[in-house]
Amino acid sequence: MGRALAITRLDHTSAALRTAASKSNDAAQVRRLLAIARVLDGDARTEAAQQSGMDRQTLRDWVHRYNDAGIDGLKSRYSPGRAPLLTHAQKAELKALVIDGPDPERDKVVRWRCVDLREEVARRFSVEVHESTVGKWLHELGLTRLQPRPFHPKKEPAAEETFKKTSVLC
Repeated sequence: MGRALAITRLDHTSAALRTAASKSNDAAQVRRLLAIARVLDGDARTEAAQQSGMDRQTLRDWVHRYNDAGIDGLKSRYSPGRAPLLTHAQKAELKALVIDGPDPERDKVVRWRCVDLREEVARRFSVEVHESTVGKWLHELGLTRLQPRPFHPKKEPAAEETFKKTSVLC
């Protein structure tokens, strides 16, 4: 059997590690800190690992991380997740597109629906998504799926007012 890995970082005592463990919100980090504190107290590594719910080899890996990065090296790491499909600039362009509204002659629609925006996103950004994803993006941008009723781009406000005054309502 090989020689035990030495804890080379000695800037914390076992009591200081236990104090850091009591202040941590990460349960996994607490177990790692307590296991290393037991090793610093002189306990056998196998026993310290078992008392902390890990294998001796796992404790050895955490000792490496502690020697390299200290207490912060024992925190749980989380992956950043999947990269977003649209960049911030593309989302800003999408927001401007929705706020400006469609051009009826070019876009062949009088108001944006999620399915129309999905096709526009595919055409502009080469990103294929479900229309519910477009709805989520609109929500993130502070917009709503509900759009005001469309109006004809060539309507005349004066004629509209004349119609309102002369029409008989039942």
